[in-house]
Amino acid sequence: MDLAIANYGTNTVGLLLGNDNGIFTQQSTFSTGPNCHPYSLVVGDLNNDIMLDIAVTCHGNNSVGVLLGHGDGTFMSQTTYSIGTGSPYSIGIGDFNKDNQNDLVITKNGTDNIVVLLGNGNGSFSNVISYSTGSSSTIFVAIGDLNTDNRLDIIIINNDTSSIGILLGYDKVSFEEQTTYSTGSHPTSVAVGDFNNDTQLDIVVANGYNNTVSVLLGCDNGSFAKQTTYSTGSHPTSVAVGDFNNDTRLDIVVANLVDNTISILLGYGNGSFAEQTTYSTGSHPYSVAVGDFNNDTRLDIVVANYYHNTVSVLLGCDNGSFAKQTTYSTGSHPISVAVGDFNNDTRLDIVVANFGDNTISILLGYGNGSFAKQMTYSTGSWPQCIAVGDFNNDTRLDIVVANWNGNCVSVLLGYGNESFAEQTVYSTGSRAQAVAVGDFNNDTRLDIIVANLVDNTISILLGYGNGSFAEQTTYSTGSHPYSVAVGDFNNDTRLDIVVANNDDNNVGVLFRCDRGALANEITFAIGDGSRLQSMAVFDFNNDTLLDIVVANYGTNNIAVLLGRRNGTFGNQMMFSTGFNSHPYSIAIGTFNKDDQVDLAVANRGTKNIELFLGNGNGAFESQSTYVNGYDFVPLFFATGDFNNDECSEIVVAYDNIDNVDVLVAYDTGSFAKQTIYLTGSQPQSVAVGDFNNDTRLDIVVVHTDDNIVSVLLGYGNGSFAKQTTYSTGSLPQSVAVGDFNNDTRLDIIVVNGYDDTVSVLLGYGNGSFAEQTAHSTGSYPVSVVVGDFNNDTRLDIVVANYYHNTVSLLLGYGNGSFAKQTTYSTGSRPTSVVVGDFNNDTRLDIVVANYYHNTVSLLLGYGNGSFAKQTTYSTGSRPTSVAVGDFNNDTQLDIVVANANDNTISVLLGHGNGSFATQKIYSTGSWPQSVAVGDFNSDTRLDIVVANANDNTISVLHGHRNGSFAIQKTYSTGSYPTFIAVGDFNNDILWDISVANFNDDT
Repeated sequence: MDLAIANYGTNTVGLLLGNDNGIFTQQSTFSTGPNCHPYSLVVGDLNNDIMLDIAVTCHGNNSVGVLLGHGDGTFMSQTTYSIGTGSPYSIGIGDFNKDNQNDLVITKNGTDNIVVLLGNGNGSFSNVISYSTGSSSTIFVAIGDLNTDNRLDIIIINNDTSSIGILLGYDKVSFEEQTTYSTGSHPTSVAVGDFNNDTQLDIVVANGYNNTVSVLLGCDNGSFAKQTTYSTGSHPTSVAVGDFNNDTRLDIVVANLVDNTISILLGYGNGSFAEQTTYSTGSHPYSVAVGDFNNDTRLDIVVANYYHNTVSVLLGCDNGSFAKQTTYSTGSHPISVAVGDFNNDTRLDIVVANFGDNTISILLGYGNGSFAKQMTYSTGSWPQCIAVGDFNNDTRLDIVVANWNGNCVSVLLGYGNESFAEQTVYSTGSRAQAVAVGDFNNDTRLDIIVANLVDNTISILLGYGNGSFAEQTTYSTGSHPYSVAVGDFNNDTRLDIVVANNDDNNVGVLFRCDRGALANEITFAIGDGSRLQSMAVFDFNNDTLLDIVVANYGTNNIAVLLGRRNGTFGNQMMFSTGFNSHPYSIAIGTFNKDDQVDLAVANRGTKNIELFLGNGNGAFESQSTYVNGYDFVPLFFATGDFNNDECSEIVVAYDNIDNVDVLVAYDTGSFAKQTIYLTGSQPQSVAVGDFNNDTRLDIVVVHTDDNIVSVLLGYGNGSFAKQTTYSTGSLPQSVAVGDFNNDTRLDIIVVNGYDDTVSVLLGYGNGSFAEQTAHSTGSYPVSVVVGDFNNDTRLDIVVANYYHNTVSLLLGYGNGSFAKQTTYSTGSRPTSVVVGDFNNDTRLDIVVANYYHNTVSLLLGYGNGSFAKQTTYSTGSRPTSVAVGDFNNDTQLDIVVANANDNTISVLLGHGNGSFATQKIYSTGSWPQSVAVGDFNSDTRLDIVVANANDNTISVLHGHRNGSFAIQKTYSTGSYPTFIAVGDFNNDILWDISVANFNDDT
């Protein structure tokens, strides 16, 4: 762990590199420019290169400086950003608009606002946004999720009003200007689906005047390829997608208005489609929808017949063909149809918008493919389009109808018993043509989108979650928007919109953007004369909610405010710091090894540091004070475990003295000066095995910068001999062990990122190894595992190729050599790979973590060395590592994934048939990089251990046998832990943990 210091007087940032024993190198300085007078700083990865950067407030010239790090303790020259009038005071870092890029928030003195600078992800910033505070002396900022909505909130100190201010973050919905793509003539309907199984959404459009559909295949950046067209019947008006022949490939169904038919185009799974097959309907089929109406696991079709005043139901067969239609009466001129379970009997029902008599019809399904007579409900004038969703979160389906002549939508809330409340009407643009639903602001509440034909706009009506909606916000489209659909086209976890622009002969794609919005400030008074100076945010009472502690300079105490789940706080609890102490700064740490959070307070008046030990319930006890030995005032400090003793140390900066102190805590809560000593060279990955056949586990470590692996032979008592090193290829990334030449001696395999190779080092069985032999892989291999994938009793190799978006399989010959690679597609930027039998067919399968896709890919093995195409499952943001184990004791393998950007792990429980349940999320430390499993408390249940790179800890989550896990317990590591391996290193039958610490070479 290193230290960065803002040097106000010399206009520099100072860097002291840590030696992992509490002692630091001599300061290196980096200029912040003349008259900057840096006042505060923050560190984080501002350009997504996995290297820490610095942002500093320039109090002297009203700007913020950014110094991008090279990862070796040096930095690029500063780039400055003006923040307008007012002197910047305090700075914080966080992702406020959930675009996976770090943003900055700055408090200012002399103005009544704070500013947010949104990060572009390349180290630059744009869109300076101001938020009013009502205070001209906002001097401190902290960041956290106060109302557990997965959005960062901001807490500020308003010194002149003796209050703290809370600005809750929310997902302000906005959309970029549309990007258009050509279609056929007069597109009338649009739908989305993944037609080529690349995990990217594609678009299909019905072209009314061309008698075609256009398919536009999606790219992973949200753009689309040029259209490919397929013939339909005459004047296609509506399109829907589904898998009609149960081959796991999406197909297309089109309603042909003039032909009185529907067309079925079966998909090949590569983005192309077979020629149409047609089936008769009623007169002028205007709308089509799909669902399984007879519970035979085959999709069926329902069509609204405009001139027949009926719907046609065509039951599906298993080969993509359909039975003859059965018709059911509706109201006058049915124009739109949708499906859903409106009476909660697990059978699909039908809802139809009747353009001619201003009603909707509900036809309840019997579950055998037949339907009851219609029930009707009133709508607005000329209902044009219909959609369904649960708008009030009561688990009952509701209905929304676009009323063409009424310029509005009608919302009918369902009671779940076949009946609906009377409509509630909300204004839209002119001639509401189409309607769809989705959660556009990520608040778990459904919203409504409407295409307005005459206005050339779409309307967004945000839902409140109680069945009511906000007033519309409109966005421009092309000419005569005729149909609308939603999907996440650029994989940023936000819904985007595609619109069929009828007169322009194109589709417009509108991407969601997020402006990092903050709600109006909520203030909490601390007390007259408190003169707040500093604060910190943490969970002090172990209720998983963030709390606040503030330093009250004027009243000589600290105040703790316990958080509530809605973002508000309870009454403050006061803890005295002593007469005339004038507390100025607060830091959080664990000083007495009781696993409870403690506080350290710098008292400006008495020139000392006071320690408050936490009880775990939000209360604190004053323990001791430390007098600094100088006649100088302690102003600012930070905490960290600089000597790996599982206790926090304190770094102190003083007023009017050009040095910092590092104070080492003992269990008593007293402090002494730290001591330091150095270690070895940038480890990236670690694996364990018995390399010298002495029944004691040894360790092998990858050293990325030195292009070597180190072997540390174990003594069986938890200690290890000095390392022996062996050369690898360039930039080794990952290591695994196995017996590749069937001599009963463990060998080593390493993937080399710059060489695009794997190195095989054959073991002699005495702890030494032969020189490497290299084999080609894909581009930039980053992870490697071994297994017998073709059941020939010889170990094979699988490698994740980061830049190729593939895995390479190298089949072993059993003599230490391997066949040429065979590659299989994964998601974007595969970072970690593991093996296991996930469908219980005794054949090894592969699971890969896809860093850019926020997914894991499952490739089922055929047992002959080949694999099926990937199936993907959602994870958190930026999955970096994956491990397997049986977490719920059902004898089926499950998956755990470390999500670096979310500070979480995802647990996906396996069904034993090659599929997995939806992920369950558990919190970890900051930037989890590696995950492993083992039974660490000897209760026969698997636990999880995670390496948290940014806070130099590992998290252990104990398993409950049912697939759920306890809240994490954290343990200090070295600097920037990147990889974990587990094993019994001291032969006590208990699991131990080995961690590779990248920054301090341990």
